[in-house]
Amino acid sequence: MQNAAIIKETAYLGVPWEDAYGYAQAIKVGNTIRVSGQLSHDDEGRLIAPASLNSQGKPAEFSAMEAQMRATYANAVKVLAKFGANLDHVVEETLFVLDVDAAFAVAGKVRGEAYDVARPQCASNLIGVSRLAFPEQLIEITFTAILPES
Repeated sequence: MQNAAIIKETAYLGVPWEDAYGYAQAIKVGNTIRVSGQLSHDDEGRLIAPASLNSQGKPAEFSAMEAQMRATYANAVKVLAKFGANLDHVVEETLFVLDVDAAFAVAGKVRGEAYDVARPQCASNLIGVSRLAFPEQLIEITFTAILPES
């Protein structure tokens, strides 16, 4: 018996770390889309609302959490659109944050605006971590979306 190949479709945003790290922003297999950790960056890969750093190179404060979270959701929308999907197709998201309290304080408002409903219809995880890819980064979000059967 031969193993059948999995057919993968990939999506990229053209930011420098896609090549440097070697990954796709999202992979679609069948009707399931798995979105890699999204950051708060512009189309050229410059971080939006980077946190100020202290003398040890760690975020000095977390007031940029809301702006970073908004930009991160906006980037997820761009990636999902490459497959004809949107946030309505998201069934699970995981927010990785450096400060749980700062994230929790703004998450309800930002998520409600991003999903355009007071209570988004997806499973959501909020996980505190000690570090993310870039020192100025406060949040990274992954998504799983499912498109309707065709």
